[in-house]
Amino acid sequence: MTTALEQAVSGDLAAMLESASVEISSSGQQLADLCDHFAQGIDVSITFLPGDNYLHNVETAAALRRACFNPVPHIAAREIHSRAALDDFFRRLRGEADVARILLIAGDVAIAKGPFKSSRDIATSGLIEAHGFSCVSVAGHPEGHPYLDPAQVVKAFAAWRDWADERQIGLDVVTQFCFETAPILNWLGELKLAAVDLPVIIGLAGPASPATLMKFALRCGIGNSIRAVRNQIGRYGRLLTETGPDEIVRGITAAPDAMTSQIRGFHLFPFGGLRKAARWLRDHAKEGGSQNP
Repeated sequence: MTTALEQAVSGDLAAMLESASVEISSSGQQLADLCDHFAQGIDVSITFLPGDNYLHNVETAAALRRACFNPVPHIAAREIHSRAALDDFFRRLRGEADVARILLIAGDVAIAKGPFKSSRDIATSGLIEAHGFSCVSVAGHPEGHPYLDPAQVVKAFAAWRDWADERQIGLDVVTQFCFETAPILNWLGELKLAAVDLPVIIGLAGPASPATLMKFALRCGIGNSIRAVRNQIGRYGRLLTETGPDEIVRGITAAPDAMTSQIRGFHLFPFGGLRKAARWLRDHAKEGGSQNP
């Protein structure tokens, strides 16, 4: 029997799914699909992949704003060639696209192209507050990251919290996707144990074939839960089925409220395309997180 608490959590989850953010590439080519399948007013992040030109990111952010979405550009530290370039990037984002929230990442290149080697370098530049961004997101990795020392991760989030508090900037953490719930809940528990009470947005891998999910998992370097996708491939074949984040959502819904109290929303990585991602979101928002038949 479903308890009142479980029903409340499920209701909160449904509301979060209705307003889940999604992402598109800096090229802006997915804008038409986004407008066709997603409600205006949601946050839409803009990727910053190796070799991207930040001027394209600004153009896409401005197009999103004109289409009544909230653009959330990724700022890839190692892709920024100079302080002057970062200053221009931020100035254009604010002036041409009215961007209020940015997501800081290190970037997917090993060697920095300029003076910024990490998202912390971007933060300590002073340019975020100088340009008046009110919200900053940083990346979280429930299954770890090859370039991060697990022992230092929680301390780093505490430092981020203090940085944001000093500048009166809203800060949240957007997680990398996983294929199992346990790493997410364990990671949230570590934050809670260390009294790092930052809002967390859970990243979900949108519906796609197991082969496609495996490709992105390997590219993003996620950890042990990749075995869940391997099992899907082994059981059903590479092309016979698509896998969405149903199990993750059910696991979070079933977890005690004390374990999930820091969750403030969801972010969907549309690996199988925006149309499929939107259909999945609609189904699960209507069902309060249960699987739609």
